[in-house]
Amino acid sequence: MAEEKILVVDDDTGLLTLMKTRLAAAGYDVILAGEGDEAIGLAQQKVFDVAVLDLKLEGTDGISLMERLLQIQPSLPVIILTAYATIASAVEATKKGAYDYLTKPFEAKSLLHSIEKALEVGRLRVELDRLRSLIKERFDFENIIASSDKMQRVLGQVSQIAATDSTICLYGESGTGKELIAKTIHLASNRSDRHFVAINCGAIPEGLLENELFGHVRGAFTGADQNKKGLLQQADEGTLFMDEIAELSPALQVKLLRVLQEQEFYPVGSVQPNRVNVRFIAATNQDLGKAISEGKFREDLYYRIHVIPVYLPPLRERPEDIPLLAQHFLRHFNLEMNKSIQGFSPQTMQQFMLHRWPGNVRELANVVERSVALAVDGLILPEHLLLGEQNVAPRQSKLLPFNKAREEFERAYVVQVLTATHGNVSRAATLAGRYRAEFYKLLRKYDLNPASFKETSNEVE
Repeated sequence: MAEEKILVVDDDTGLLTLMKTRLAAAGYDVILAGEGDEAIGLAQQKVFDVAVLDLKLEGTDGISLMERLLQIQPSLPVIILTAYATIASAVEATKKGAYDYLTKPFEAKSLLHSIEKALEVGRLRVELDRLRSLIKERFDFENIIASSDKMQRVLGQVSQIAATDSTICLYGESGTGKELIAKTIHLASNRSDRHFVAINCGAIPEGLLENELFGHVRGAFTGADQNKKGLLQQADEGTLFMDEIAELSPALQVKLLRVLQEQEFYPVGSVQPNRVNVRFIAATNQDLGKAISEGKFREDLYYRIHVIPVYLPPLRERPEDIPLLAQHFLRHFNLEMNKSIQGFSPQTMQQFMLHRWPGNVRELANVVERSVALAVDGLILPEHLLLGEQNVAPRQSKLLPFNKAREEFERAYVVQVLTATHGNVSRAATLAGRYRAEFYKLLRKYDLNPASFKETSNEVE
């Protein structure tokens, strides 16, 4: 056994000696303190795995000491010892962060059992904090790759609504990042320390979907030999993200409507409702108005989920984000595959800018991953993309008016030139064969910021 460090604080020296003997015999590294300030000094110098505190200490009390210790080591499990156990004191200790509460005199076996459980809780807390930190880093607003005005407006809207409990409906084509936005909303909300639970309503058959959402009670059907918590219960106090909500059957739409209205539901086979406190985020790539007119989606459910609509633009409508995203994915897959591809050739970036991206950001990520896998070194070239006729859609599926088509080409060309020159306007103007003043007019015309292209390329000189 690794010698976990146990801090024991008591003003009874006899008890301290006895506890050190018992815990050391069990393989623990025991550090003793006779009063609160000494314990605080030790906690500032060492990291403890568990603290065992007497409730009544000279000059302070165990609960106050626990609060001070938790300010230093927030994940520290604390066990309170007392010879004067009352329900009120036990409740107060638990509310303020105590893991367990033992009454003196206690058996050595009870203390060891409580410490073992507290150690496991401590390990889980540390791991949870680590995972939360990783997730927070990944899904923080600042880490969402977006320089276009359209996405900046989306992120501004999302930052305003995250702190509310209002139901949100995300609209956007497949691959536009609806789940990424949903996770970001959750982590920026007051529910960030609770569960984020996601379900794809279109990926699970109707019969199984009801069981997944609502759970079941023992005996509900053949093989249901025990109760099962559904996703709604798992998301209690947290966020439930329901992707492809338009795929819900009419029967499940009725049941979901009740959950949204009453915040309660019936597990399969149960006659007793369960109450939950869940923040709902729905998402769809379909036109719900059209689905209502065709009788496929309930109008009353639509108004329940359409409280705050958020529209995610497709990648083809924000081409200035393409170089940024491509470079982001290049760095990611370079690390994942242990490669050092330096960037994209101008011809490759031109194909990126002219492609329609029907699969949006997800498609772009897949193309970059495939290109990194195929490229040996240097730059990614057009032949690495494997964008044959079956993969490439023309940028326009129908002829546009001449002026509109020219503007789209002109904007894409300016973005490409800025990408190739890292946002250096002088070099970009020279490359384009235009005076700087003319080039600045183009930047203003298409609302492009050269600074957003500073890190979009690893150009080889």
